[in-house]
Amino acid sequence: MTSSLHGAPALVARLGDILLRHQATIRHLQWAMVAIYAALLAVPLLLALPTHTDYLWNNAVRFAQFAFWGVWWPFIILATALIGRFWCGILCPEGALSEFASQHGAGRAIPGWMKWSGWPVVSFVSTTVYGQLTSIYQYPKPAALLLGGSTFAAIVIGARYGKAKRVWCRFLCPVSGVFGTVSKIAPLHFRVAPESWSAGDRQDGRSKAVNCAPLIPIKTMQGAAACHMCGRCSGYRGAIRLCWRNPASDIVHGSGRLATMWETVLIVPVLLGLVPAALHWSDSGLFQMIRLWLVERCLDLHLIWPLSLRLPWWILTDYPLENDVMTSVDAGAFLILLAVSVAAATIMFGIPLAASARILRMKGHFPHHLAQALIPLAAACLFSGLLSLTVSQLRSDGIVIPYSDLFRGGFVLSAAAWSVVLVFRIGTLYDLGLATRISAAIIMAVPITSFSIAWVGAFLS
Repeated sequence: MTSSLHGAPALVARLGDILLRHQATIRHLQWAMVAIYAALLAVPLLLALPTHTDYLWNNAVRFAQFAFWGVWWPFIILATALIGRFWCGILCPEGALSEFASQHGAGRAIPGWMKWSGWPVVSFVSTTVYGQLTSIYQYPKPAALLLGGSTFAAIVIGARYGKAKRVWCRFLCPVSGVFGTVSKIAPLHFRVAPESWSAGDRQDGRSKAVNCAPLIPIKTMQGAAACHMCGRCSGYRGAIRLCWRNPASDIVHGSGRLATMWETVLIVPVLLGLVPAALHWSDSGLFQMIRLWLVERCLDLHLIWPLSLRLPWWILTDYPLENDVMTSVDAGAFLILLAVSVAAATIMFGIPLAASARILRMKGHFPHHLAQALIPLAAACLFSGLLSLTVSQLRSDGIVIPYSDLFRGGFVLSAAAWSVVLVFRIGTLYDLGLATRISAAIIMAVPITSFSIAWVGAFLS
């Protein structure tokens, strides 16, 4: 029994060392991913849009759609929650291109404006909204514009700033904040032991410096939110190794205690407010009500142009041959729906968070640490929402996955229960009274349960 307990951590640590020794192989793998990524973006642009007789196995456009939105994004989120940000450090084509450009670029100092902590939230919200307005999940041109534009920006930023660094990934990447948040519940991380840090410990003969591409001060790194899990620092000075951890440890005792306003904004109004509305707006009864109200107001004011004005496809969806055109009224109704959803999530979770923090006598400003307890719920809702794209695309091709809706519902409800438990555990750091911690957990259980039931209802309706 003792040997097995010692063997498992050693095996995981060796996996980190394997990543270190095979960096050249990882580079080749990254370039292979770049080629696949470029093909998935470019090839559909050269082909006609699929018809009702085309399927993902016989049409390149349908295959690319399914690869991106049915497999790529939902399972990257799941993988990040299970094993950390290995995608970022080993497979991400955008990060690899940005680092390559930086290696051969101007190497300029990073400007102060770029280090603003709000960029990951702003860029994620902007790309999410723009993607829905242009129907990025359905058509190759907006996908190529948005994803290709992001990649181009990553290359430009890399070519100008840093030296062999991932400046874009660290400060501006639209999904960096989401990946960092979701990775906090991963049971794998590179643990740093500052007490073992020794300038003379270089058993493997490496130089003193480690090129941490995402610009993390690895000696003082807490948690794994910013770590790209690339393995370059594995075993460095005998203080860094890949290891298991309690999935709740980072939220309760680690970087969760240092949570900022922007992390709370990303979790509550964005992941629990904007994202659910953005993923299911076309099936929303509230959207139809808002749209009808806007149409009536336009008619009352004798304004016809908002009802018929068509904008280019790169501004609003415009595919008349597919009977798919978004007017300015449709766009307005969509934006109002997002605003309502954001406001509702902020109120639904913000008031209980403030009340629970008061009961627990948490000092400081808004209870950002307590908001970290909502990460499992936010991650599960994001994954299950993206998985809806997988299920719907397969169903359109006649492939039905048994019990998929029940699985997603159970997944969300399990994450909701975990979030309630995390509220209780975080409470132990601020108040030792059992009744107080139970009261705080019950207060937070109300919005968590209500939200989860509504989210599950969207799958089963």
